[in-house]
Amino acid sequence: MTVFNLSAECYPVAKVGGLGDVVGALPKYLVSEGIDAKVILPFYDKIFTQTHTFESVFKGQSNLGDQSFAFEVLKESTNVLSFELYLIKIPGLIDRTEVYCYPDEIKQFIAYQISVLEWVITQNIKVDIFHCHDHHSGLVPFLIQYATRFDSLRDIPTVLTIHNAQYQGWLGWDKFNYLPNIDVSKTGLLDWAGCINSLATAVKCCTRYTTVSPGYLQELKTNSNGLEHLFYMEQQKGLGIINGIDPDVWNPNTDTMLAHNYSITTVKKGKENNKKALCTQFGLDDSKPLITFIGRLVLEKGADILPYIISTCLEHYKSEVSFLVLGSGEKYIEEALSNISISHHYNFFIGYDEQLSHRIYAAADFILMPSRVEPCGLNQLYALKYGTIPIVRSTGGLKDTVIDVEENNGYGILFENTTPEDAIQAIAKAITLYKNTKKIAALRKIAMGLNFSWNQSAKQYIQLYNSLITKL
Repeated sequence: MTVFNLSAECYPVAKVGGLGDVVGALPKYLVSEGIDAKVILPFYDKIFTQTHTFESVFKGQSNLGDQSFAFEVLKESTNVLSFELYLIKIPGLIDRTEVYCYPDEIKQFIAYQISVLEWVITQNIKVDIFHCHDHHSGLVPFLIQYATRFDSLRDIPTVLTIHNAQYQGWLGWDKFNYLPNIDVSKTGLLDWAGCINSLATAVKCCTRYTTVSPGYLQELKTNSNGLEHLFYMEQQKGLGIINGIDPDVWNPNTDTMLAHNYSITTVKKGKENNKKALCTQFGLDDSKPLITFIGRLVLEKGADILPYIISTCLEHYKSEVSFLVLGSGEKYIEEALSNISISHHYNFFIGYDEQLSHRIYAAADFILMPSRVEPCGLNQLYALKYGTIPIVRSTGGLKDTVIDVEENNGYGILFENTTPEDAIQAIAKAITLYKNTKKIAALRKIAMGLNFSWNQSAKQYIQLYNSLITKL
């Protein structure tokens, strides 16, 4: 079975968030189960492409309306990721450094999708499943059914995985001419709320869609940025599969990015050593519980309430707690976090650093996730693997993966609402918990012993693929 994974991100080629981690790991585990899983990604001029060898496997020509463009398909030569990786390169359009935020982003992703399909039909490549990830490849299920040029692909099943429904790939009807010749009687499938909506189109046209946790599957019907009714109408096509993490990348015993490696049997000393190294780097006191936030500084993540939470806790609990934030995003949040008085209780690293994130997971005592929306959440899974206790809002994948310490077999702290008051109350519980050294030691071992690897999740995807192929 050959599965084409179409995505804007794939770690370690290009990663902005959890989408990159998932697409960088799931195909590897599908391959280990006998699936011929490939990843087809837009080309980015990043360190990975600069330091790895690629061969040109196809050069083609296509159109965005009346504008023709040339594209090239590059294949990574050494199979370094344990699956076949292909990049779509379009000079002047898809050959840049960043993944998102270009003014012609709409053109980029439409051209990417058209190029993939053009390559497949021109080379007569066998594809059993198109697995589309988020809106960046969301027009593919529509195009293979209703674009005359891609008629030969019509019967190929399509799976859409929704990593985050807040972002939907909107474009005005003035961009309709970017699409190849289509059956005009089907244009209603493109429309949602008066514009072309790539994610809505994918939900309507895909064979099945998945979400990255069962909890998020249900939440989409009440909170999906305007698509609530659509998800209610199409709910029979939905399936929630919790994300996994890649233990080859996230393993404190073998992680080369850490100052000190450790295992479940040496977690106490291991975390102490990593904490001492990190606190020295950031001017923090390693005798205090260290609470961290890692991620995008956006409303969706509840980052807007971080400045108030941190300043209030530093005022009320004074010498009892330290904070370290790693992230970037909305400038007003960055400025508010920077304006908090820098002392030995708090520090802030603006930006994202993969190595630093690993070191923080290993050193921190708690990770705070006050998310408004969290389709799955990977940070809490990484934290658990490193013996760091999650403090999370009970939503989406967070409530699917974290059990509160007050429940049987619990190992985390949950709170109900994305409010400073609820988060501060949860932090107070964490500070009290930290003082119970025996309890913390036991929780760390429980956390590290949990299994959130991709093995089980990959098998669920394979069952889904098989069910679609047997229906043909």
